[in-house]
Amino acid sequence: MSPSFVEHVLPSGLRIVCEVTPQVRSAAAAFLVRTGARDEPPAEHGVSHFLEHMCFKGTARRTSHQVNVRFDELGSIYNAYTSKDHTIYYGWVPAGRLEEQIELLADLMQPTLPADEFETERQVILEEIAMNDDSFDRQVWNFLHQVVFGKHPLAHEVLGEKATIQALPHAVLCDYHRVRYAPDNIALIAAGAIEPEAVFAAAGRYCSAWSGRSAPRVSNQTPPAWPTGPHRLKLDRFQEQSVLLLYPSIPRGHPLEETVEALVTVLGGHNSRCYWNIVQKGICTEAGASWVAYQDCGLLVVHATGQPERCEQMLEALRTEVARLAADGVRPEELRRVKNQRRTHLALEAESPRTRVMQLAGDLLTYARPRTAHERLAAVEAVNQRTVATYLECAPLNRDPLLLSCGPRDWP
Repeated sequence: MSPSFVEHVLPSGLRIVCEVTPQVRSAAAAFLVRTGARDEPPAEHGVSHFLEHMCFKGTARRTSHQVNVRFDELGSIYNAYTSKDHTIYYGWVPAGRLEEQIELLADLMQPTLPADEFETERQVILEEIAMNDDSFDRQVWNFLHQVVFGKHPLAHEVLGEKATIQALPHAVLCDYHRVRYAPDNIALIAAGAIEPEAVFAAAGRYCSAWSGRSAPRVSNQTPPAWPTGPHRLKLDRFQEQSVLLLYPSIPRGHPLEETVEALVTVLGGHNSRCYWNIVQKGICTEAGASWVAYQDCGLLVVHATGQPERCEQMLEALRTEVARLAADGVRPEELRRVKNQRRTHLALEAESPRTRVMQLAGDLLTYARPRTAHERLAAVEAVNQRTVATYLECAPLNRDPLLLSCGPRDWP
C-alpha cells in the first residue's frame, strides 16, 4: 500500500480505502459494490440496476423523501450508477460533513425495499427501457455486445429487458440484495480533505452490524470465441446508419492499457485522424474509435455514422485509416499531443475528490489495490512508439475485422 493510502478492513469483511488530499476543501465517499449486469441469471436481467433504484426508496431510519432531502441538507453532489460489473453510490460534500455523508450512504446500503415502492419503480424502469429503445446510440452499443458476447453475461443490457423486469418478483430482489450486498463484497472509499481514522471510526459505527457472505460471481466464465462474418441490425425508425469495425484487444488492467488509450485517441479522438480524414471530408457526420474493455477481455472499435447511402464510403474510409495505422504506427508529434492532453486531465482529476473515488473504485476492481495520481502519470509517460508497436503486435489491426452495421439500410 502506498503511503498516500490508508486502509482498514472491518471484521465483517468491509474494506475501507482512504486517500488524503489536504490541499482541497472537500471530501467524497463512495460505496463500491462488486455486482452488476454480468452477475445476473437470465431470468433476472436488470435486477442490479433495479436494486440501485430501490436503495433510495427508504431505509429503517428514513423514508424515500427523507433520504433525498438529507443529501440536499448536506450540500452533497451525489448519485449512483450500475455497470456491467459493479454498482457505485457516492456523495461529495464540504470536508466537515464527510462523516454525515458516510452515515447516509451506509444507510442506503441497508434498504427496506418496500413492496409498494418496488411496483412504482418497476414502471419507472420500464419507461427507462422504452426510452433506451428510442436511443440510436444505445441500440448500437447493445447490438455490439450481443454480437461479440452472445450468451455470455457481458451481453446483458444493464437495464434488463422488458420481459424480465415485468416478471421480476420482489422476493428475488430481496434475495439478490442479501447475497450480493454482503459486506465482504463492498468497499468504502474516501478521498479529499479527510482524516482516515475518523473514516474508519465512522465505518465502524455505521457498518459494523452488517453481516453475511457474498456468493461467487455468476460472471466467472470465459468469454466466447471471437465471432465471424458481417452482422447487421435493421432499424427502420432511425435516419442514420452506423458502420463499425471490431478488433480483439487487451483486457482492462493490461500493462499496455495507456498505450491503447493513446492509440484510439490518435485514431478517433478529438482532432483525430478519423475527424480530419473522414468527418471533415464530408463522408459522415461522426467517426471515431474506442477501447471497450473488461477484466477478462477487450475490443477496439472503429466506427462511423452518417447517411445510409454512404455505407460503402464510410467502410472504405475506416479501413483506410486502420490500414495506415497498422502499417505505420503513430507519429511522435501525435503521441506528444495526446500525452499532453492526458497530463492535463490527470492533473485536474487528481484535484477532484469525486473523480478520485471513482478512479480508486476502478483500481480496486481491476488491480485489487488503489493507484496514486503519480502512478497514473507514470503509465502515461511510458507510452511511446515502441509500446504502440508492441500493442500492434499483440493485438494486430492488419487482420479482417468484425463488421457491424446498424440503421435503416439492410446492409451489407
